[in-house]
Amino acid sequence: MKIEILFPEIAGLYGDLSNVKYLGQCLKDAEIVYTNLDKEPSFVSEEISMIYMGGMTEKKQEIVIEKLMPYKEAILEQIKKNTIFLVTGNALEIFGSYIEKDDKSQIEGLGIFSIYAKREMFNRYDSLVLGEFEDMKIVGFKSQFSHSYGDNKEKKFDEYFYKVIRGAGLNPDSDLEGIRRNNFFGTYTLGPLLVLNPYFTKYLLKLLGVEEPVLAFEEANIDAYETRLAEFEKETIKFSY
Repeated sequence: MKIEILFPEIAGLYGDLSNVKYLGQCLKDAEIVYTNLDKEPSFVSEEISMIYMGGMTEKKQEIVIEKLMPYKEAILEQIKKNTIFLVTGNALEIFGSYIEKDDKSQIEGLGIFSIYAKREMFNRYDSLVLGEFEDMKIVGFKSQFSHSYGDNKEKKFDEYFYKVIRGAGLNPDSDLEGIRRNNFFGTYTLGPLLVLNPYFTKYLLKLLGVEEPVLAFEEANIDAYETRLAEFEKETIKFSY
């Protein structure tokens, strides 16, 4: 089993590379490959089980789009064949149609999903988020200068990751968070997501072929999750800042 981390030197804001470190502790036999910007992504020529990319600064988004554009068809093929993608923070915007800057100019995205992002660099959005994915609750945090729009805003979007219970989805007018197609999961949710959500981590491990997944520090992790979930479900807690 091989897990590829894309561009860790620039795509790992908010400590979200800990998602992969935690996976490595759960999957002792997995090979984790770190692909820097000056290298061709391993998924182009090798069998990869999972691809991860974290958030980055807005300037770095343009660099990553330029880097990945020649591999758009290869990415589409990986999604089609059910390779697992976990894309967190504003990295998900790279896979949309475009990113609109404050001056209304646009940065072309990979165009894999029919959403677009709008930046507001003088208006940071910070919040907690509580959602529901299949039969589990998702908890996490958000910290971003942009939101995504498109079919999701119109509530016709059927490629979302999870339904928001409290907080905002891809934008404050939507209760649908993130992107999902086959085993591609993209979300603004930070955390790190896998450390905060042990049941979702087990879900990913099963997708990776682990029949009876056991997490690193499982008992302590689930206890922490249950405590945080109880806090997030309190009506008195403030979600946005």
